[in-house]
Amino acid sequence: MLGMCPRPVVTSAAVFYDGRVLRAVLFDFNGVLVDNVDVHSHLLAQVLNEEGLPSEAAGGSSLRARSDREVLAAILEGAGKGSEPAAVNRLVARKAGYYQAHVRQHGYTFYPGALELVESAADQGLMLGIVCGALREEIVQALHQSGLRRYFKALVSAEDVRRGKPHPEIYQRALEELNNQPPLPERLLHPHEVLAVESSPMGLTAATGAGLVCLGVAHRFELCQLATASAAVHSLAEINPGRLQGLFAEASQR
Repeated sequence: MLGMCPRPVVTSAAVFYDGRVLRAVLFDFNGVLVDNVDVHSHLLAQVLNEEGLPSEAAGGSSLRARSDREVLAAILEGAGKGSEPAAVNRLVARKAGYYQAHVRQHGYTFYPGALELVESAADQGLMLGIVCGALREEIVQALHQSGLRRYFKALVSAEDVRRGKPHPEIYQRALEELNNQPPLPERLLHPHEVLAVESSPMGLTAATGAGLVCLGVAHRFELCQLATASAAVHSLAEINPGRLQGLFAEASQR
């Protein structure tokens, strides 16, 4: 149970510390905003079963936060079948088709507090971005369904990087988009002014590697498994923009 892995909870803190101000928030998507990790694992296992490949690896914690392409390439390689791009692309496309069929029937399920946090953070003037190893089409569709697309300045998906999480490239790319996409910020945005919201150890490693302050959300892992985060909470429902500022300021003092 989550309560068996206690972690200090920040209750209040100043917004400013040593000149650092929270200016932007980068959210992981699957597992942070949208509750679809189990769906992805199930559909990935279906594809692997159809190929006669070991499907139990589809839900393994060591593969969470990685893109479908990386997961399938690793499983094919481990099964001695090689990981030629054409073979991987074929399986990625099949799994994506299954996912589209699922969302047409069931839609997208957002975690409690996710929609409210995004809207209120944008209203407070924070720049927002999505950083996720999912396919761009899947992210954009969910954002349009929920009416959230207009709030996100940066959107970095699996197609935009060569190396997925835990490598920091995906967060580095998001920082570039926040700085270079119009409307341009009044001054350059630096990593120490950005908060990453992640739900997996691999995602936290990627964000930390890019120099970001991290908030862990225990939607998928226990709080103690998110120990590398600057702070952690059980749910986004516990958070509002003021609390984000407090968590950021507290973390900046460490």
